[in-house]
Amino acid sequence: MSALSGHVEDYLRLRRALGYKLERAGHLLPKLVAYLEAAGSPTITSELAISWARLPAHARPNHWAARLAVARSFARYMQTIEPATEVPPMGVFPARRHRPAPYLWSQQDIDRLLDGARTLPLPLRAATYEALFGLLAVSGMRVGEAAGLDRDDVELQTGVVTIREAKFERTRLVPLHDTTTAVLRAYAAERDRLCPKPRSVAFFVSSTGTRLNRSGIAKTLRTITTAMGLRNDTLRPTAHQLRHSFAVRTLIDWQRSGVSVDEHIATLSTYLGHIAPADTYWYLSASPELMGLAAERLDTRFGEGQ
Repeated sequence: MSALSGHVEDYLRLRRALGYKLERAGHLLPKLVAYLEAAGSPTITSELAISWARLPAHARPNHWAARLAVARSFARYMQTIEPATEVPPMGVFPARRHRPAPYLWSQQDIDRLLDGARTLPLPLRAATYEALFGLLAVSGMRVGEAAGLDRDDVELQTGVVTIREAKFERTRLVPLHDTTTAVLRAYAAERDRLCPKPRSVAFFVSSTGTRLNRSGIAKTLRTITTAMGLRNDTLRPTAHQLRHSFAVRTLIDWQRSGVSVDEHIATLSTYLGHIAPADTYWYLSASPELMGLAAERLDTRFGEGQ
């Protein structure tokens, strides 16, 4: 093993210990090292890193930019060990990241979704999806987080949910409103009545007593939203977008009540399980209503002296 290969292993081990999975980096960095060694370079240079990133030649600039970002992150780490390491500059490739605006579920949409879940065939399936979609709407949990909950993760007395399979493999606590806890308590009782011997320790179970999976959840939501007339060729609401709607609704409520978003954004970011508040601030641009309220507050604050 070369010295550079050893540094790659140390780098991946360190960052993974901090919660990053680095699947792409784990795949690409050994290839970068092989490229550097084939070129006879003992360390990273900007020229070689850019040449390596531009492989294959027929790929799109977004692909090249993603490869160079992996090399740049490793180079910053290596520069602390070997000062001769060059960190490739940013903006080498004209890559653009398009993040489409999510569908924002209105309260009426959510009410109709829950009504649709109640009409699903099989009593346990209907109860499960009504409780699941309701929880997603009022907590902002990711779909995988809710599906991954075990019975012991949901404290039905205190109303605190422990998410152990969160993104970046982090555990977080999600306190719930008393009304939400009461609904989950009622679901748990109905679940145990309808399925006294489940095949899984999952909190939300299928009609056969197994854990729900993401594809099954998505299929069920498609069935309900199609029946609602909410889904068409251009409009495709998803369960994950209930999370977006929760975040935007929270920010709108704050704006309307005069709460300082800047002072409270870290709280919402932590509640949602975001790594940084910047990820939560993206929701500010997701809703015209929210942007309008923000503009009104700015006008009120800075327009008084004019």
